[in-house]
Amino acid sequence: MRSTLPLLLIAVLCSLSGCSTMRSRQYSAKRSDQIAGIAPTDSKASLSLEQEKFSDTANTTAQPGERKIIKNAALTVEVASPTDSQPKIVSIAESHQGFVITSEVTQRSTEDKSQPDVAVNLVVRVPAAQFDQVLKEIRAVGIRVSQEKITGEDVTQEFIDLEARIKNQKALEGQFIEIMKRAAKVEDALQVQRELANVRTEIEKLEGRRRFLENQASLSTINVTLQTPTQIVVNAAGFWFSLKSAFRDGFDVALAIIIFLIRAIIALLPVVVLIILPLGLLARFVQKRLRRRLAKRPKENVESEG
Repeated sequence: MRSTLPLLLIAVLCSLSGCSTMRSRQYSAKRSDQIAGIAPTDSKASLSLEQEKFSDTANTTAQPGERKIIKNAALTVEVASPTDSQPKIVSIAESHQGFVITSEVTQRSTEDKSQPDVAVNLVVRVPAAQFDQVLKEIRAVGIRVSQEKITGEDVTQEFIDLEARIKNQKALEGQFIEIMKRAAKVEDALQVQRELANVRTEIEKLEGRRRFLENQASLSTINVTLQTPTQIVVNAAGFWFSLKSAFRDGFDVALAIIIFLIRAIIALLPVVVLIILPLGLLARFVQKRLRRRLAKRPKENVESEG
């Protein structure tokens, strides 16, 4: 039994891989014949019942009208008040069985500090069937749409491949379960159990990817940015405007000079205290000593002559 079980495992793996290849080729040929309107040949009619069953189940995942398309959109809408328009976007999404994933408010400082620039970013997910209608209603909320981008990705083929791979892995799982039932020794059962765990891990990974594609295709993502209209700067040339600008520029220059002097004084203060002041005191002390010596020399000369 110990020698025959590994050979049995290898035979099952080879047979399933070969069967999977044959089924994939048969499915492609059958789909091509259906598209071209050609009747199946006698050799195809003589396929086994298991192969026909696999082809029929694979064919159900590729019916027309069931394409898996991931739709996404990103648009920037200019509104009078982004914070007031934010509840409107939420209401539009919820009215179409959608929901808001994230909502973020950012504030930027402007020249007019009394009216700061506010922008709101929302990430909305809505059913794919309501995608166009939701976009239309979001556009109507603002004054105009300054930027818009719509993308789509067809993942139908990947979804069909995942379905086929999951079916093959589940068939392999069933074969390993049958082999494990016939295992007479613990060592053989553990070997089959390891192979079975690998197969189940692969099935979970494929099913996770399939669920992700289904979710992305069934719910579309819309990234909405609400911001105030772009301000148009008007050059109001004139005497009073020029006088006001000159006064403002002069005030800014005077303020910059004062700040520079203050910073220079603060920066030079340690240099004055630690270097210049000690050197000044030392120079004054040396100067006094020299004066005393010069004052004593005439007296010494007079005493020597006397």
